[in-house]
Amino acid sequence: MSFIQPDLETFLHHLNKLDASTKPLWGKMSAQRMVEHLADVIYMSTGTEQFELLIPEEKVEKAKAWLASDKPMPKEFNVPFAPEEYTLRHEELELAVDEFVDAWLVYEEYYASNPDKENLHPFYGWLNKAEWDRIHSKHFTHHFEQFGLM
Repeated sequence: MSFIQPDLETFLHHLNKLDASTKPLWGKMSAQRMVEHLADVIYMSTGTEQFELLIPEEKVEKAKAWLASDKPMPKEFNVPFAPEEYTLRHEELELAVDEFVDAWLVYEEYYASNPDKENLHPFYGWLNKAEWDRIHSKHFTHHFEQFGLM
């Protein structure tokens, strides 16, 4: 399977098709919740939001191998850092998209200034920029497909 390229112009091409009434093809997230969730994971990738490793250390290598594979993310996959019960941060979808854009710009600047930096993902362990690009590609593809944007 091919995944979306990790760049803002590509992301916005798809997000611009989204409106607040867009229903998911699976799962319970609203369109705005999905955008805020994507921003949350961007924050995780820059260390702004920090989590503990949720899998045993000995399983990280296998998890990273899956990350490098062409296998898509599974549908209906619940993670503790994306709870079903969630209070939206913004009054409207457009503001959530603005936050997403700001978060992505910080992500790009962060790794331009810290190219060797690694940050912890709860399921994949410590990831470098290339690995975070991969997780964002797979993850954003998953959610854009969930909302029929791809």
